Amino acid sequence: MADGERFIRLEQQHDFRVAITWDEARAPILGDEPPPLGTGAGPNPSQLLLAAVASCMTDSLFFALRKFALDASPLKTEARAEVGRNAEGRQRVLAIDVRLSLGQVPDDAGKLARALAQFEQFCTVGQSVAQGIATRVSVRAPDGRLLHGAAQ
Repeated sequence: MADGERFIRLEQQHDFRVAITWDEARAPILGDEPPPLGTGAGPNPSQLLLAAVASCMTDSLFFALRKFALDASPLKTEARAEVGRNAEGRQRVLAIDVRLSLGQVPDDAGKLARALAQFEQFCTVGQSVAQGIATRVSVRAPDGRLLHGAAQ
């Protein structure tokens, strides 16, 4: 597979349940719609989208912190989607809120500010999704104090 390519395969198992394969050497994960469409045996497509954005933002923050030799582990992330109807009445993800929390605040405030100022730009998935879906990102200290972004 070329460097710029990614691979994923879905195989319908039953109704809305799909087996998601990303690596032939590993067991697939399940995706499913919640009742009444599916059985909720796995995350639904909207949740998988949230997981992709949240995971990428977490990785990007970790990368930026490491770049400045900062330790803020363990990072925790929550993502929520605002789902509503578009002009045609179709259900869509209208906005995504990503809330990252540091496990500890590094002592070097200057380096932390520099890492926080740039980490979002490292997130391939988050930046790609943000071109079509409003995406708000915030980072908080363990005590809940807002360090980056807007209050959500």
